[in-house]
Amino acid sequence: LTLGSGLKKTFGKAPKPASKENRLPREVWIASITHGGLEAGSYQEMLNMMLKRMDEVAPFQPDIVCLPEVFPFMRIGKRPPLSEIAEEPLGPISEKTAEYAKKNNCYVVCPIYTKEDGSYYNSAVIIDRKGGVVGEYRKIHPTISETKIGIVPGPVEPPVFDTDFGKIGAQICYDINWDDAWRRMKKSGAEIVFWPSAFNGGKMLGALAWMNKYCVVSSTRYDPARICDIDGDEVVISGISAHWVCAPVNLEKAFIQSWPYRTWYKDVRKKYGNKIRIKLFHEEEWSIIESRSPDVRVADVLKEFEILTHEEHIARAEIVQDKCRK
Repeated sequence: LTLGSGLKKTFGKAPKPASKENRLPREVWIASITHGGLEAGSYQEMLNMMLKRMDEVAPFQPDIVCLPEVFPFMRIGKRPPLSEIAEEPLGPISEKTAEYAKKNNCYVVCPIYTKEDGSYYNSAVIIDRKGGVVGEYRKIHPTISETKIGIVPGPVEPPVFDTDFGKIGAQICYDINWDDAWRRMKKSGAEIVFWPSAFNGGKMLGALAWMNKYCVVSSTRYDPARICDIDGDEVVISGISAHWVCAPVNLEKAFIQSWPYRTWYKDVRKKYGNKIRIKLFHEEEWSIIESRSPDVRVADVLKEFEILTHEEHIARAEIVQDKCRK
């Protein structure tokens, strides 16, 4: 599978990164790490193992690194009670990942147990490039076994976080079985959703990506980890040779309902040439219009040729339909 920048889909590897000054304006390098091959006797040992694995992706200069669900406390010996390991970020564990974020000038999705006012949560703490806390997502749908040990469900409305490359969201493991939060994040402008998990998700991840028209990134207890683009296709997937992935996605693109706009595509190509890529999905009647030049913004192209995004097209149709209903 040939990708937009000439990269090929890789298994357990990372392509050579472009230098930061040569990257496209909205090209985001994403790293995701699994627990694959790791076993530890304590959570402190697992934390150190994961930090060492994070060092393996650092040379690729990722913009953001995602870790697995409650990563220090999986695949270890006996897990201590929540009262001993839950923290208020930045705490002993999240502070270590914050140091990594600051050192490597990247964001980190740090899934840990957190606490507030006597309640415990299965959370994903978002840490920025300077080692500060952007915010915290709390698992909306903990499993029954989690509630039995004291995990409280997070707020039904999932937060969306601002970063310097776009808006991101998070879901955790069991959350994948409920669609509402995934849709709500799209309405709130999420462009990438991270999914730390104890299981792999499989085809569900690609389906959620194309249904919501955003990238989905998984980081799991076992391989594989995946990065899925907005069309649901896997950009990269981890494998037995390395238990992490690092690859770019280009957020400067738009998902289009091909009809009736495909009649404009010839004129778009004539004007912009290889500065614009149009990917067609003939059976689904979809298109993705992507900028391949720092000089071209997709929103300007759509406005120039009066092309609506998929969401705008559907919303306009619903308005007309509602007016026609008796």
